[in-house]
Amino acid sequence: MSDHGTDKVFAGSIPELYETYLVPLIFEPYAADLVARLASRPLARVLEIAAGTGVVTRAMATALPETLAIVATDLNQSMLDQASVRGTKRPVTWRQADAMKLPFADGAFDAVVCQFGVMFFPDKRIAYPEVLRVLRSGGIFIFNTWDCIQENEFADTVTTALEALFPDDPPRFLARTPHGYYDVETIKRDLAAGGFTAPPEITKLTARSRAPSSDHPAIAYCQGTPLRNEIEARNPSRLVDATTVAAEAIAHRFGRGVVDGKIQAHIISIAK
Repeated sequence: MSDHGTDKVFAGSIPELYETYLVPLIFEPYAADLVARLASRPLARVLEIAAGTGVVTRAMATALPETLAIVATDLNQSMLDQASVRGTKRPVTWRQADAMKLPFADGAFDAVVCQFGVMFFPDKRIAYPEVLRVLRSGGIFIFNTWDCIQENEFADTVTTALEALFPDDPPRFLARTPHGYYDVETIKRDLAAGGFTAPPEITKLTARSRAPSSDHPAIAYCQGTPLRNEIEARNPSRLVDATTVAAEAIAHRFGRGVVDGKIQAHIISIAK
């Protein structure tokens, strides 16, 4: 029933809810980690792919030298618009761009960074050669990708809860896409097929996801991600029901009041 093409559509109210609920819930600690990995490198120009609403962009603009030029791109202009509204400590260049066909010259960047975006690339074996092309010799590609959904407790709880609401056709966006690219051997093969010859450095990083109530992660996932597209494709009137069911499931598993769940991701660095 679902059109999986909607997995990469962040439109309507999704960008604002994504920024308000999802960014502090799961993205901020991993953004700080990526930027820390860049900080010791001599960089003049950095390209960010799949910048979303700019959590990594803001961290780079704050923590890295002001001489560093930052170009932040995303497939969805609506996400970049939200990022621009949120703003950065210093000017950066925002640009709509498709990772499958980057509009930049060969060797234009010292580093390419991508936070939780590679899972959305339709064909990694097309996107990775594009990353390689725009990197200078000796440049670095640093990205992260979520581990399997079972290792990410709020996402897992939401997905399981929605199976009861839609038993004939449960929405599987979270398991299929954000948490669907976790096998490190597959990642290694895709990078090699994309032309990278150096061995990647892969680190597993566990963190905690905290929210003031069970409503916050429920809204974050059900309304602030393309999971919303799947829910509304089944029945537009069930979005509130789906959010309520997800919130109740989170409260049942993690308690009422402040909730705290495990999140886990892989961090990958590979040189050109």
